[in-house]
Amino acid sequence: MGHNLLKGKRGIIFGALDELSIAWKTAERAHEEGATFVLTNAPIAMRMGKINELAAKTGSEIIPADATDEADLEALVSKSMEILGGKIDFVLHSIGMSVNVRKGREYTDQKYDWTAKGWDVSALSFHKVMQTLYKADAMSEWGSILALTYMAAQRTFPDYNDMADNKAYLESIARSFGYFFGTEKKVRVNTISQSPTPTTAGKGVKGFDAFINYAEKMSPLGNATASECADYSITLFSDLTRKVTMQNLFHDGGFSSTGVSQQIIDSFSE
Repeated sequence: MGHNLLKGKRGIIFGALDELSIAWKTAERAHEEGATFVLTNAPIAMRMGKINELAAKTGSEIIPADATDEADLEALVSKSMEILGGKIDFVLHSIGMSVNVRKGREYTDQKYDWTAKGWDVSALSFHKVMQTLYKADAMSEWGSILALTYMAAQRTFPDYNDMADNKAYLESIARSFGYFFGTEKKVRVNTISQSPTPTTAGKGVKGFDAFINYAEKMSPLGNATASECADYSITLFSDLTRKVTMQNLFHDGGFSSTGVSQQIIDSFSE
């Protein structure tokens, strides 16, 4: 399956929880394409997940780190360079969490300390990761940094709750930091706006099954899977996309450009 697209490249992958997660699939693909990388996740997620299996399978080391903690991130970056033997070529930020969603609080009835926690984990952590890499001069020239997002940053999906605001903030950070990383370090920064995907995180959203069916019917090519997202991520880590930066890239089977599909019209005319 591999084409050696990432041969000799070194990376850090945040957020692999189990085989459903996009980060997990991306790690498997990066390994197939010849990359070496460090896996990292929050200590609690590591207890819940199966990251050790993935590490064994891809010959990777695991460094636990809280992505909201600057000291943890500094240790992660220096240890990663030590383990991998040089600067970092690619980084995947695949983390998101809303306490309000998890505890069933409506958007109109948020507990703001929960909101702040979710924002820190889902959005500000992306800035913290990049600032840490930037200050340590840890990225190789023409390196690639990527975060995962969702179209609720642009359009309203009522049940996506405060995660929509987190994703809007995340995408803005990619553009803002992308400017400095590009002009000063020749590093690119992008976000992938993925279809609704049945991951452990995704399935936490209310009405998810109905919504994924709707998105499937609205997308000319159907929903993009976690494996397909991993493939797309590999192209963005490769040298084939060196001049793509500060973009929010829709990977959604055409959903974001479709006003209405014949399938949806038909379902209302029955």
